[in-house]
Amino acid sequence: MTAPDLGKLSIDRNTPRARSGFKIKILIALAVVIAVAGGFFARVNAARSVQAANVTLAYPAQAITQLNATGYVVAQRKASIASKATGRLEWLGVSEGSRVAANEVIARLESGDVGADREQARANIKVAQANVEQGRAELEDAQNAFERSRELVAKKYIAESAHDSAKARYDKARAALKSQQASLAVAQANLKAAEVDFDQTLIRAPFAGVVLTKNANVGDNITPFSNALDTKGAVVTMADLETLEVEADVAESSLSKITIGQACQIQLDALPDQRLAGVVNRIVPTVDRAKATILVKIRFVDRDPRVLPDMSAKVAFLERTLREDEKQAVIAVPAAAVIQEDGESKVLRIEDDRAVLTKIQVKRNLGDLREVGGLEAGTKVVLEPLDPKLDGRKIKIEAKS
Repeated sequence: MTAPDLGKLSIDRNTPRARSGFKIKILIALAVVIAVAGGFFARVNAARSVQAANVTLAYPAQAITQLNATGYVVAQRKASIASKATGRLEWLGVSEGSRVAANEVIARLESGDVGADREQARANIKVAQANVEQGRAELEDAQNAFERSRELVAKKYIAESAHDSAKARYDKARAALKSQQASLAVAQANLKAAEVDFDQTLIRAPFAGVVLTKNANVGDNITPFSNALDTKGAVVTMADLETLEVEADVAESSLSKITIGQACQIQLDALPDQRLAGVVNRIVPTVDRAKATILVKIRFVDRDPRVLPDMSAKVAFLERTLREDEKQAVIAVPAAAVIQEDGESKVLRIEDDRAVLTKIQVKRNLGDLREVGGLEAGTKVVLEPLDPKLDGRKIKIEAKS
């Protein structure tokens, strides 16, 4: 084939069909590049699944806690107040929550009959006292007559029989006075018994405290043992809130970690944001066979008027007494959320669904937590994976398995 013939075989790129094919190839290449770039950016900007934890308020006592136990608040002085007498409740002067003083009258039974008996006993005393006065006057008159007759009989002015009569009268008056004095004592004893019967219709508080429950109402029949039909025994139940303690069950295997006078920290479920100082007051020398536990009683050192009997409590038995700077809650994060990088402590703080690498100041260790500065309670931080490269990445918090 000659040279001119070969020239005829060359492609003319200037033809419309050639230019169209070339453009298609360029568009396909651009589409591939765009798809690859889009996939790359999609992977880069895709939300990364992480596990997160909260920045919390923690108490330094956690670092020196030897043992934890649960229990309940119990009043060591508590009583169901009833009456020795039987009768209808006439007046009730307290209700739930009332504070009463020792020996204060809090209720009263109907007392008309015993009141009348008391007045009769008082009248009998007056009669007996009058008889005693009369007997003393008769004794004095008989004694004077006896002394005169003794002088006269000595001078033979009267007969011996007259003197004997004067002596007999004197002895009789003296015996009568003793009898009248004994009757006065009986009347006084009867009055005291009547006053006791009357006082038993008055229901008094045996100690200063707070009324917990009201068990009877005005009009109810009250009996000492509440055996009769439609009767009540205790009128109210009260407790001395100054004697509140926490009773906690401790495993007998942990008894060696507890001593009398040991410092404790008490947390009440009703007051979750507060910790109260306590101290081991007593260890009951009996083991519960069924639970293999020993009852430990913890006295409150810090008192709060909101603490009430039967509240559930958690007790931390401490190695030592807390210092003042250890009694308040501090900001803390899990130790597993802290990143050590370039000699600095950092965390991946979660903000607007993105991880932000944040510098913090670690102050002290609190067991599995770290007291930190530079964060606020309630902030979420990345717990896993703990990778500084997540800084700025969009994240999605997944539930812990």
